[in-house]
Amino acid sequence: MTNTPLLEEYIKKSGYKKSHLAKALGISRYYFTLKCSNKAEFKASEIDILCKLLNISVRDRMAIFFAN
Repeated sequence: MTNTPLLEEYIKKSGYKKSHLAKALGISRYYFTLKCSNKAEFKASEIDILCKLLNISVRDRMAIFFAN
């Protein structure tokens, strides 16, 4: 389960638009929104890409993408 508020905070700080992030993941903006809102799951490869693009720490990676 994705911790959406924490992910949104990283997205906001990065200055990237969600459409840019979706393109980097190779998915549509709509599907990216579904994943952010827990209606679909991020793949491990997508998590790796987002962590690099958004400069997400290891600790926050766990908090964002593996929240209960």
